[in-house]
Amino acid sequence: MTKPVCVLLFFFKALDIDRWNLECEFNNLDHRTDLNGADRLIVRRGQPFSISLYLRSGSYQPGVSTLDCVAETGPQPSEQYGTRASFGLSANIDTSRWSAAVLSPPGDMVALSICSAPDAPIGRYTLTLGQAGRIEFILLFNPWCSADVVYMDSEANLAEYVLAQDGIIFQGDYRYPVPIPWNFGQFESGILDICLKLLDMNPKCLRNPGKDCSGRRNPIYVSRVLSAMVNCNDDKGVLWGRWPENDEGYKGGVNPLLWKGSVEILRNWEKQACAPVRFGQCWVFAAVCCSVSRALGIPCRVITNYLSAHDTNNNLVIERRIDENGDLIRSREMIWNYHCWVESWMTRPDLKPGFDGWQASDPTPQEKSENIYCCGPVPVRAIKDGELTFKYDAPFVFAEVNADVITFMKKKDGSTSEVMNTTAVGQKISTKRVGSDDREDITHLYKYPEGSNEERETFKKANHQNKLLHQQGDHGLHLTIKVSSDMRKGCDFDVFAVVTNNTQSEKKCRLVFGSCALSYNGFLGGSCGFKDLLNVELPPGAERRVPLRLNYSKYGSQLTEHNLIRLAAVLFDYATNEATLATRNIVLENPQIIVRILGEPKENRKLAAEITLKNPLPEPLEACCFSIEGNKKKKIDVYINISTLASTVGPGEDAKAKVYFTPTRSGLRKLVVNFDSDKLCNVKGYRNVIIGK
Repeated sequence: MTKPVCVLLFFFKALDIDRWNLECEFNNLDHRTDLNGADRLIVRRGQPFSISLYLRSGSYQPGVSTLDCVAETGPQPSEQYGTRASFGLSANIDTSRWSAAVLSPPGDMVALSICSAPDAPIGRYTLTLGQAGRIEFILLFNPWCSADVVYMDSEANLAEYVLAQDGIIFQGDYRYPVPIPWNFGQFESGILDICLKLLDMNPKCLRNPGKDCSGRRNPIYVSRVLSAMVNCNDDKGVLWGRWPENDEGYKGGVNPLLWKGSVEILRNWEKQACAPVRFGQCWVFAAVCCSVSRALGIPCRVITNYLSAHDTNNNLVIERRIDENGDLIRSREMIWNYHCWVESWMTRPDLKPGFDGWQASDPTPQEKSENIYCCGPVPVRAIKDGELTFKYDAPFVFAEVNADVITFMKKKDGSTSEVMNTTAVGQKISTKRVGSDDREDITHLYKYPEGSNEERETFKKANHQNKLLHQQGDHGLHLTIKVSSDMRKGCDFDVFAVVTNNTQSEKKCRLVFGSCALSYNGFLGGSCGFKDLLNVELPPGAERRVPLRLNYSKYGSQLTEHNLIRLAAVLFDYATNEATLATRNIVLENPQIIVRILGEPKENRKLAAEITLKNPLPEPLEACCFSIEGNKKKKIDVYINISTLASTVGPGEDAKAKVYFTPTRSGLRKLVVNFDSDKLCNVKGYRNVIIGK
């Protein structure tokens, strides 16, 4: 006799959803996107977020209730490209893929946890919940998630390189780095939307949106797109580059030195229907790129390389020509007094092991890469080790910090001869130190110590034979330039050419010592002082210091906006007909802007700041104006242009102004101040303000 069989039938039933709550305030805080606001859902990939579902009928029953979810991004979502994912309810969240799980007990309110894949493309998403409808959210890179390729394991570094909206960019000279405050403003209202629009406007997206959106899973791809889109040379990019040597100046746009942050630039680009904002130079390109990277969740920092080479033919050699006065003859191959780019943090699974971490990208349009004006990302470690075959653009970045410099003199009779020269590129590579406004020297990340065995091996690997050859040999006559300790704009001061005879015989020489105004990217202006000594006699072992007086009455009208002067000394040895060149760039110090906070800074309490600048020039200043910027979204509610000060500010007198503002959040913030006048321009200062609760 057959035994009876008991059959259990399970009927699965889809959740009947009436409405939902995206819990934006909680989720955004948990995903560290709360500074974007709480009016919409912004989450990071590979990390669960929770939404509340309210059922129209029935209740959630474990093992019985079902919910089909579909996440999509881009105009042409497809599972092939990874821009579409279908998934249902699981017992638990799986953070390695798209998944969903219910966290609440049975009932008519369902706490639904959802997690994206840690390699999902970033961007705008729609999430379809069964037949109930769609929710929208934005997905960003997640450097707090160990499964994300942008993962960074230091909270202090994450606070600096992702969350910090203020920063410092270094300008000036490698002997005198000048810190410039910058408002990155990546959490300002509307900035994230502009950053996503920037990705959508790139030519790769316009040609093949599906493939481009798929590529947004990869920070290598995104960083390369940003490198191209921050400049406008090939596309509808953000910034139009213009440099001081342009005959039109900055007519029709803004002098790059007047920008104090990225927010106004990005907003202007959007308002102008993606027409480029005029104008940018290297630190502006780099700062905007840093703002966009941080907004998207890629850890990023701005780098300054002093004496940065621009190699146009990939031979790792900068060939310069001078006349008999030591003045440079214009050429495409230049040595910039400083040049800025960005580093972004990510792994490089496309390369052999050992090259994860900081990757250099350069959004300033200098040379084309794959027929587009972009550069990088390339591992900083690859530059240090001379791995010039690594993607992307390793030879160009290697040359920026390592190129050899060969100088030829063009004589009046038309002949040329090589000049002994000690110029070394890639000095004091700098960035802002984590948690402070101090400068961090990161030269050691790009280069081995000069003269070390590791450096020689790197040059051999990079086939940098010129550098090896020019490291050898010591010449009998030595020429250097020394400067005074106090070189402030408005002062008269001396600089010195120091000639040393290291031979055993007496030397008779001619010394030409000149100075001229200089732009930061290496172009020369007018003369600031000149001296030509036909008979310089040096006994064996002797040293002679030859002064050159630089008077404000001469250099004041010649200075460019960067306050730079190039000093050049040429020593001709009558006995050997050899010439030795020494150069040095100096930056004249601007006066300090003093910002004094009046009262105790507290949330939602009106606060005053008194701003003072002393006129250092021996002549009066007219049309004086302070402008001030703070971050409206985060801590200080102020975007104010103070109108022109009424009175003339005489020599040694103070320009003063007072501004009122109301801090809206507690914490540390920078108040950035700029001073302009007819004779003293683009003077920057800042004050860190701690706002109490």
